[in-house]
Amino acid sequence: MGDLDDLSAKQFGASFKGFLDKMAAQAPDEEPPFLARLRAHFGSDPATLPIVAEAFDKKEQANLHIAVDAYANGEGRRSELLGVAVQHDFFGVKLAQLLAPGGSPLMGGGAPSIGPVQYKNLPVGQDKVLACVQSGLYLVTDGAVPVALMVSGSREMDFRGTLSIEVMTAERATAEAVLAGIRSTMRKRNIYRGHVISLRRESHQVEVDFHRLPEIGRDDIILPEGLLGRVERLTIKFSEHREKLAAAKRHLKRGLLLYGPPGTGKTLTAMYLAGRMSDRTTILLTGGGLGLLEESCALARALQPATLILEDVDLVAEERTAQQKACNVVLFELLNQMDGLADDADLLFLLTTNRPEMLETALASRPGRIDQAIEVPLPDSTCRDRLLSLYSAGLTVELGDRGKIVERTKGASAAFIRELLRKAALFAADDAGAGGIVVRDRHFEDALYELVALGGDMTKSLLGFAPTGSATR
Repeated sequence: MGDLDDLSAKQFGASFKGFLDKMAAQAPDEEPPFLARLRAHFGSDPATLPIVAEAFDKKEQANLHIAVDAYANGEGRRSELLGVAVQHDFFGVKLAQLLAPGGSPLMGGGAPSIGPVQYKNLPVGQDKVLACVQSGLYLVTDGAVPVALMVSGSREMDFRGTLSIEVMTAERATAEAVLAGIRSTMRKRNIYRGHVISLRRESHQVEVDFHRLPEIGRDDIILPEGLLGRVERLTIKFSEHREKLAAAKRHLKRGLLLYGPPGTGKTLTAMYLAGRMSDRTTILLTGGGLGLLEESCALARALQPATLILEDVDLVAEERTAQQKACNVVLFELLNQMDGLADDADLLFLLTTNRPEMLETALASRPGRIDQAIEVPLPDSTCRDRLLSLYSAGLTVELGDRGKIVERTKGASAAFIRELLRKAALFAADDAGAGGIVVRDRHFEDALYELVALGGDMTKSLLGFAPTGSATR
């Protein structure tokens, strides 16, 4: 057995040496293609030139692409974009690797070669995408100054989700100036500016979602006389006059709390305000985004003027004694973020709650966090009459005693009246047969009875109805 083992070892050694010799014979003798292109571009050995690199978060990839493209194609510049092809591109290719000879045959590697430019479609708005360079080398001539920029987008194997840009120039100061200009363009032409967005965590990375708010007119907001004007003064009017107020040394950071029973229109009002202040970036803090308060506030500071909308703030800001430890983390972060903002930060915190009595005292009573709290009450008779008209749009309504319906919906929220009209239309559709829908008194009676008497306390709570006894038959 010993002789056989020795023979096998010798055979393996000979075979392995032959494999290495064969691989070495196949290795190319010519210099890497990018090395030749960079030498021609700079007119000198690129291995002696400095490289300045900067990393960005994954969500900045579209902004980086726009900024690099603007630089490369700016006035007085000429540019060429080369694709980078590698056998295994798990972590992205660095600029220095383009200068190196082929990799080890045992690793199945090789020098990066010039290939197609890789693009990746990224969202830049609601239903809008932009094809962004995922991996590419820009050869730019800025006047008489040669510059090389290597862009490497985030890769799936990089759990941090970072992307990078590297700049090679003859002088380090020139590369730093190029990067500073790119950062400035990224801020000015940020794709998130002026949009309605929210943040969410996907695996180890933060993603940004774009949203489209419904078109809400001023007439769609049914509130008691003068109430909407008060809300608009601290939000819309304040934004219109922000430059004058800043010049008069009035602080721009502010917080508005809308409170009241469920279904009274707090969320609708917040969406209306966001739509009217279209020059501001709106960041929605809901669901999983509540755990990204720090990131959301940092993004808001970068994109100011900005509005942060946090609905049902009582879920994270109720009295600390009533909370579990995990909830306190979100509360503390909210308080820290609101405290840590400079007075000249043009940020509006717009909060809503159904339970103002549960709010943390530190949030509700300290100036600089909440500047004004405005109650959005259940609609009075005038508002209920207006709500009946608003939600009757598209229906034929023939009522013998409209005042009776208004009176019997005392204690109902706007959300309740909206559902009442929908259910009444359903009853009317059953009666219509082949004809058109006509909503009459009896259909309102049936709808009201089903919602209040048969719906139970849960339905009334969900839709916002404070029973007065007048809704039952």
